[in-house]
Amino acid sequence: MMLGALVMHDLRLIHTDLKPENILLVSPDCVKVPDYKFLSRSVKDGSYFKTLPKSSAIKLIDFGSTTFEHQDHSYVVSTRHYRAPEVILGLGWNYPCDIWSIGCILVELCSGEALFQTHENLEHLAMMERVLGPLPQHMVLRADRHAEKYFKRGARLDWPEGAASRESLRAVWKLPRLPNLVMQHVDHSAGDLIDLLQGLLRYEPSERLKAREALRHPFFTRQYRRCGLQM
Repeated sequence: MMLGALVMHDLRLIHTDLKPENILLVSPDCVKVPDYKFLSRSVKDGSYFKTLPKSSAIKLIDFGSTTFEHQDHSYVVSTRHYRAPEVILGLGWNYPCDIWSIGCILVELCSGEALFQTHENLEHLAMMERVLGPLPQHMVLRADRHAEKYFKRGARLDWPEGAASRESLRAVWKLPRLPNLVMQHVDHSAGDLIDLLQGLLRYEPSERLKAREALRHPFFTRQYRRCGLQM
């Protein structure tokens, strides 16, 4: 997935709609392996096995929204759950919007649930602040006229006062901070994964990891070494 983004970005292409539905396994073949959560029980019953893909090779699809860097950029891109903050704030977008989407996808692969399960912008921004901390004031102050309504004077997010419902409040309050979320689901390499995700999910696009930088992150390079690969 990250390598696919690197190839596209080297070609000056921005996918703009990276999400799990647009990432396919190359091979449909699967293999059954024991589910080690049930080590203390008999594994004779098929229910104590899990099905895994035989190959981890993947490919990106759906290039209908893909844009060259030099082309005009539409106002809104990316499917809601994977949309970067600069898109919501109307600050313009470029390659980093793909990187943000990949960060959201990696969290989803880790936890089994979409990171930002929302359908409206104010709640979405509140979820971001809940998981990642406050939005940078310099980004908020540059928000366009469509997005400035989500903030009060002093550039503070209009939350929880502006919440549409109690359900919306609960949806935001139940979210843990990013490190806690990862540690709920990862029992090894958690530190490397947290550090990688914090680089992919930086609010400021110019500070977000680039695809090539991300591939050199210890979370990946240690996996390469274990497999005897070089990057």
